[in-house]
Amino acid sequence: MFEKLLQTLALQVGSETSYNKLAEVVGSDISTVQRYRLLEKSFIIFRLPAFSRNLRTELKKAARFIFMTMVSNAVIGDYRLPELRTDIGGLWENFLISERHKRNVFHRFYGKTYFWRTVSQQEIDYLEEYDGGLHAYEFKWNAKKQPRLPGSFLEAYPGTSLKVVNPENYQAFLAPGEF
Repeated sequence: MFEKLLQTLALQVGSETSYNKLAEVVGSDISTVQRYRLLEKSFIIFRLPAFSRNLRTELKKAARFIFMTMVSNAVIGDYRLPELRTDIGGLWENFLISERHKRNVFHRFYGKTYFWRTVSQQEIDYLEEYDGGLHAYEFKWNAKKQPRLPGSFLEAYPGTSLKVVNPENYQAFLAPGEF
């Protein structure tokens, strides 16, 4: 069951899930899956919670499980070049979130981190909450794509900044200091 859980998480890299869904896929009960915190305690994955201020349309209980390394490739046995991968967006998000997490821990960042998604599939890849504000980040493998904050998010959380992280500027996102 442990191996199946690890493979399930690796195949869902960059996607949100819940303990209920994981238990269903691996054929177990929720409490058993929740007890498998070994992956978190051994720093293989960490849980990125959903951001919600209790708006009816926001996902509240889902989470993204982020691999701290690219071990997800080894788990599913896929070492193809990025341009040949159908999951490159999820891998790119996972890489950036895990590296930002490491940076934040190392530099004693005390804010909170999330992702945001609604039932109508509007989403923000990554949020940091600090100094009384929300800072949104969108991760795009294609540097030409320029996303915007969803209108429902801007309406509910005015004043949120948005930055796009792509292969051309990701090093600034991972460097110490403000990006």
